[in-house]
Amino acid sequence: MSTDAIDLRMQQLRQLPIYQGRQEALLTDLYQLTMMYGYYQSGNMNKEVVFDVFYRSNPCDNGYVIVAGLEQAVVYLNNLRFHENELKYLKSLGMFDQGFLDELAKFRFTGSLYAIPEGTVVFPQEPIMRIEGRLFELQLIESAILSFVNHQSLIATKAARIVSAAKGQAFEDAAPVSEFGLRRAQNADAAVFGARAAYIAGCSSTSNVAAGLNFGIPISGTQAHSWIQSFSSELEAFRTYANAYPNNVVLLVDTYDVLRSGIPNAITVGRELRERGYDLLAVRIDSGDLAYLSKEARMRLDRAGFTNTRIIVSDDLDEDTIRDLLLQGAKIDGWGVGTALITSKGCPSLGGVYKLAAEKLADGSFLPRIKISENPLKVTNPGRKKVVRFYVDGIASADLIMLEDEIAPSGEPVLLFDPVHTYKQKTLIHYRIKELLVPVIENGHLVYLLPNLSEIQQHARQDLQSISRETLRPKNPHVYHVDLSRKLWELKRNLVETIRVH
Repeated sequence: MSTDAIDLRMQQLRQLPIYQGRQEALLTDLYQLTMMYGYYQSGNMNKEVVFDVFYRSNPCDNGYVIVAGLEQAVVYLNNLRFHENELKYLKSLGMFDQGFLDELAKFRFTGSLYAIPEGTVVFPQEPIMRIEGRLFELQLIESAILSFVNHQSLIATKAARIVSAAKGQAFEDAAPVSEFGLRRAQNADAAVFGARAAYIAGCSSTSNVAAGLNFGIPISGTQAHSWIQSFSSELEAFRTYANAYPNNVVLLVDTYDVLRSGIPNAITVGRELRERGYDLLAVRIDSGDLAYLSKEARMRLDRAGFTNTRIIVSDDLDEDTIRDLLLQGAKIDGWGVGTALITSKGCPSLGGVYKLAAEKLADGSFLPRIKISENPLKVTNPGRKKVVRFYVDGIASADLIMLEDEIAPSGEPVLLFDPVHTYKQKTLIHYRIKELLVPVIENGHLVYLLPNLSEIQQHARQDLQSISRETLRPKNPHVYHVDLSRKLWELKRNLVETIRVH
C-alpha cells in the first residue's frame, strides 16, 4: 500500500473535529503510571513484550461480536504524547521524580500493532489485537485501547442484533434502522462513536449531526411533538413543515390521536403536496400499539392512494420488540432505535481484556507468559499468536489460534479440538483459510490504509453473510468453534503444570 495514501488518510482523520485537540495521555488508570514508574526505576522500561486484546464471553448471550474501534485506537497511538499541562498535573501529585517526567515528555508510541479489521465477526478468546513494543509504552495504552474497542464493539454488536431483527423472516431484506440515541448516550463521545459503531453494523442513518459531520454517516430526522404542539392545530403544523421541506415530508402523527387526526391530517397535506408536484414521503408513529396502529395506518394510507408513503416507528424499540411487531404482522417500513441501541440495553459492557502474552529475548525469540486462574476461562493463551479462520463452502466453520511461527494449514485435513473439553473434535477438509490479524503499525509507523466507514460497513455485511444463521440467531446461538493449535495447547498445558509445581 502506498505510504502517501496511508499518510493522506491519517491527515484526513486528524482534521475531523472529534479527533482534533484531544489530550489523551492521561486517559489511563493510575496503576498504569505507577507500574511505568516502577519499570523506569528498576531499569525494565525498555523490555520488549507482547500484549493481546481479547474478550472472554459474548455480550447479550449473543453468538459473536462485531469488532470496532480500531480507527480511534490508531489515531490515539499516532497522536499520543504528554502535554505541558498533563506533566504539570502529574508533578503536582508528588508521586514521580523529574527523570520519570522527562521520559514522559518525550513519550511516543514506537511499537507495533496487529489487528483484526473493523467490521469483522470475532469470537471469545481470540486476539482482536496483538501489540508489541517497549513495556513502558504498552503499559500506558492499555486502558485507552480497551475503552475504544470495548465500547464500539459492544454497540456494533447490539446494532447488529437490532438490524437482524428488522430483517424478519426474509432475513435478506430489512426495513432500514436509524440510530436515534444521542440524548440517551452516556456522554457526547459515546453518542458520536456509538453512532459510528451502529453504522458499521448496518444502521442506515443517524439523528446525530455531529456523527454525520465527523464520519459521513447519512443523517435523518423530522420533527418532535413540541413542533406539533407549538401550532394552533396539528394540520397547521403539518402544512408549515411541508412548506419548509416539500421534498422530504415525514410527519409525526401521534401527538394527539394517530387514527382520528394524525393520519387524516397527513393525508390532507399529502394531497396538497401532490397538487404542487411533491409527495408525502412517510409518517412516523412514536407511541401506542405500534402493531395495530401501523396496520390501520397502512390501510388508510393505501385507501387514500398513498401506497408509497412509508410508515416509520420509534418508541423505545429493541430487537425483541421489533421481532414481536413483525410476528404480529405490523406494517412498518423503517425503525428509529435510540436508548436500547446507544446504551446496549441489557448488556452494558464488553469484557475485553489486555494481557501480557510474551517477552522478547535478546536473541529475537519470544518467551511465553501465562496468567493462571482457578477459572479455566481466565487462564490466558501464552505466546505470540495469530488467528486463522477456516471456510467451508463459503461459510466460516472454525477459528484456530496458533503461534505466530507456525505454518498455517494449506489443504491437508485438519483435526480441531475444544481447548477445554478435548474429546470434542472435528476434522475439516476442502476448506480455505484466512489469517485475521493484519499489520497496522510497525515500529511506530502506520502501514495500514484505514478504510472509510462505508467500506467498513460493507465488510461487516459480507462477514456476517459468511457466518451461519445458527451462530447469528439471537437466542441460544450455536457455539462457534475457536480452538488452539496442538503446539499452542501443549505449550499452555506445560506452562500451567510447571507453574503449579513451583
